[in-house]
Amino acid sequence: MYNKVILIGRLTADPELRFTPGGVPVSRFTLAVNRNFSNKQGDRDTDFIDVVVWRNLAETCTNHLKKGYMAAVDGRLQIRSYDDNQGIRRKAAEVIAENVRFLDRGKESNFSQGQGGQSAGGYRPKNNNNDEDNFSEVPFTEDDIPF
Repeated sequence: MYNKVILIGRLTADPELRFTPGGVPVSRFTLAVNRNFSNKQGDRDTDFIDVVVWRNLAETCTNHLKKGYMAAVDGRLQIRSYDDNQGIRRKAAEVIAENVRFLDRGKESNFSQGQGGQSAGGYRPKNNNNDEDNFSEVPFTEDDIPF
């Protein structure tokens, strides 16, 4: 059996970092992912997909990702059930991230390579005129790596 999900999209809000009662960090965020086809009106619909990240990668994502940043996530799909406030049984689909690549980068960013191939990247300001030459890489040292 195989359960693999790969997404590229933009964060709809800053990641939320919490800790389990045992002290394990867990972060949640939502990616807005455009569909590959247009609807009848000629617009592309967007899916909003919940992502859960654990341990060191959760802390790294919380420290480096912000609303509007683009990220690539690969992981597995998980469906969980819960009871809402009215006692109605609900299901939630979410991606449990194994790797996260930060795709936005620019003058204000730090770059570092994390365990398992995940990348700790920074922010790339939106540039309406698509002038790619306005951005430069910032060098990093071993002290910049957050884990």
